[in-house]
Amino acid sequence: MKFLFASDSFKGTLSSEKITELLTVAARRVFPGCETLGVPIADGGEGTVDAVIAVTKGAKRCLMVHGPLMELTESSYGVFHGDCAVIEMAAASGLPMVPAEKRNPLYTTTYGTGELICDALDAGYRKISIAIGGSATNDGGMGAMRALGIRFLDKEGHELEGTGSDLLNVADIDITGLHPAVKEAEFTVMCDVNNPLTGPDGAAYTFGKQKGGTPEILDELEKGMKHYAAVLGAELGMEVDRIPGAGAAGGLGAALCGFLHATLKSGIETVLDLIDFDGLLEGTDLVITGEGRIDWQSAFGKAPGGIGERCRARGIPAVAIVGGMENGAEKIYEFGVESIFPTVSGPMELDEAMKRAEELYSSAADRMFRLLRVGMGLGGRTV
Repeated sequence: MKFLFASDSFKGTLSSEKITELLTVAARRVFPGCETLGVPIADGGEGTVDAVIAVTKGAKRCLMVHGPLMELTESSYGVFHGDCAVIEMAAASGLPMVPAEKRNPLYTTTYGTGELICDALDAGYRKISIAIGGSATNDGGMGAMRALGIRFLDKEGHELEGTGSDLLNVADIDITGLHPAVKEAEFTVMCDVNNPLTGPDGAAYTFGKQKGGTPEILDELEKGMKHYAAVLGAELGMEVDRIPGAGAAGGLGAALCGFLHATLKSGIETVLDLIDFDGLLEGTDLVITGEGRIDWQSAFGKAPGGIGERCRARGIPAVAIVGGMENGAEKIYEFGVESIFPTVSGPMELDEAMKRAEELYSSAADRMFRLLRVGMGLGGRTV
């Protein structure tokens, strides 16, 4: 009997590594002598770099970059397999890096994310995956492209800094200084939203409020983004605003596709490919996945749905152990996950459940494996 443990973390309580440890103990208690393998999983958000380098035996490359407000800050990205790099933009341009009282998407920049990409190119990495969740920015990706050598100019020919407030002032784009290694590299963007660059569902109106944007600021950003989209279209000869996901990360999706010819791909699918999840499934009898809270969204772009689909394609059953179930959680049954086991064993407040997370998870794992043992005993019976 071989079990593969591939759970996302329970944010604020249990890491993927701790979950693997708890599952291993429970599995061997109920099935002595079983074979177990555990891999950390992330869906393209926080923890993606750690998950990928843990499985691929990679390493972190540390450097100083400029944060969302152009402050110097220490950051890092992952490297593995000789020519591969994985970057989380949140490590250089993330919302938690900006104090709440200073959050204003007119003044933040993705410049630091561009510095991470530039460093990877300088170091010889040519297969670069970029997770673009959790941004503090709405600069259309200008900051990141500036760090890679592109110049955004106003009508007088002066170079712009590349913040949200500069969107309306872009009159010309000079791409002659773009990092020469870009043409040799392959970029994959982990993106699970389809928002366009502009409009009611665009970068400003959909994501700007959480980054500190007031209604007046959002109106200004939208006006600027429409102007920016028109300039991009004229410069690149493509309608970037029509690319699904162009509005992700405040428009960074548009810049990565337009200037770097990146491919947008589901975060969990990218992570599973990077760690060769299909190869890990060889000889596996059951996969246990999960996340802190499962709901209808878990089937789309989250770890349980992505893992369930891979397992179903190979005829391997998968189950999920989760912190809690919300509306529509059963939707996951259509995506290869056969059953859900919540860890909460009775009425309790969230604070109590989080404090007892390890104990509750261990109990749920034990119940799940015991039920599996019962099911195996019923396998030869007829109804």
